[in-house]
Amino acid sequence: MATRRPRPSKTATWAAAGSVHAAGERAIDDHERGPLMKRSQFPALAIFLLAIGICSGTQASAQDGPANYSGDVRSRSTLTGDWGGARNDFAGKGVTLDASLTQVLMGIVDGGKDTGWEYGGRGNITLNGDTQKLGLWPGGFFMLEVEGNYGNDVNSDTGALMPVDSNRLYPLPGEERLAIPAVSVTQFLSNYFGVVAGKLDTTSGDANEFAHGKGDKQFLNLALNFIPVAALAAPTSTLGVGILVSPVKDFNSAVVNVMAISSDGKATTSGFDKLFEGNTTYAAEGRVKTDFFGLTGHQLAGVMYSTKDFAALEQDLRIIIPTGAIEKKDGSWCVYYNFDQYIYEPKKGSGRGIGVFGRIGISDGNPNPMRSFFSVGIGGKGVAAGRPLDGFGLGSYYIDVSNPKFTGPLGTREFLRDEYGVEAYYNMAVTPWMRLSPDIQFVRPAQKKKFVGPDILTASTVDVDMATVIGLRLQLIF
Repeated sequence: MATRRPRPSKTATWAAAGSVHAAGERAIDDHERGPLMKRSQFPALAIFLLAIGICSGTQASAQDGPANYSGDVRSRSTLTGDWGGARNDFAGKGVTLDASLTQVLMGIVDGGKDTGWEYGGRGNITLNGDTQKLGLWPGGFFMLEVEGNYGNDVNSDTGALMPVDSNRLYPLPGEERLAIPAVSVTQFLSNYFGVVAGKLDTTSGDANEFAHGKGDKQFLNLALNFIPVAALAAPTSTLGVGILVSPVKDFNSAVVNVMAISSDGKATTSGFDKLFEGNTTYAAEGRVKTDFFGLTGHQLAGVMYSTKDFAALEQDLRIIIPTGAIEKKDGSWCVYYNFDQYIYEPKKGSGRGIGVFGRIGISDGNPNPMRSFFSVGIGGKGVAAGRPLDGFGLGSYYIDVSNPKFTGPLGTREFLRDEYGVEAYYNMAVTPWMRLSPDIQFVRPAQKKKFVGPDILTASTVDVDMATVIGLRLQLIF
């Protein structure tokens, strides 16, 4: 058998499968919600309150790093353990099965389009395999992801373009669905070069140490987890192919991804029916590890172009404001940059400490409704004494919003404005497999007016004020 090539970290492997980053929200039907919690939400609230009580008297003792499936129920990394040793055996042969359930109880307590509480969740199962450990061929990795959501969220009631609960966006927001967002194969042909193909979960792109993911571990607001100017051109789940290049023989130190994906993908469809319609997104993204002042950091830059005809708010159903009769335009482009930098790192490379992060994005502004975007914040992991698995974050974002042109009876009426927001969270490890996160957000939404009346042409309007949003997230890792 050929000599084994160095295995890339999860960051490098995920980057190959998600070098274009898109996560987002789509139009969700507005419905009446009162300010009081629904009766069905009381059991969920009771669960969260119980978890808080447990957390107040429990310290997580396990450390971050490779999964420790064995051990007692308080120290092992997963709730279900090592399955009588079988799970560790599979992991030794290159096959891992990760599963989690993330629940969110969230309420708009002031402002927005409406106040009230909602409860919902998302389950995720991911199967990863290493072909060389399986005794097949070197350098190959495969991934299968199954995802489903349930319940409701408050995203459509804030009036914001950016969802405040990104956890329930996947696999499709606004409805209870079970889907397969990713089936992909990555093959490294040398220490410098690899290829990836399949149905890709693109939310792995635009990686950041302190602000990234699907809302299950760090920030809940979508704007603090990725560059939203990329949402127009890149579906969250779509068919695609790409290449992965490391100029320094180390995919963890520097990696460049070049991708071609379908602009019409959805998690609930295979995508082959629209593969040859000419709607393609081309993207390139590079990420390099830095060592400024002897502390770990990363710099990332990307560019994206799509050949698809877009309406300004028709973003693969990921923008909350309804589209209406908006003129279409051929093609869309964006460029983006992000960085993360530790400012306190007690042990270099440990993944613990305190750091800062930021993102900047610029788009064509038409059809993309977001001309520019920036975010900045601070995050920390494992810095509290006796709490090695806890994390926290404080971030803010600003979106320069362009008003789309209507082709219907609404004429040139403007209903959008610039959007900005602030979010803070603390992720407490009750045990290594149970994470509880209180969260608060203040969002000045892009929608400045809401219509009141049965007919949008004759209805009166009222102001949409800054929304105060409180949330509680509970993640269970099985």
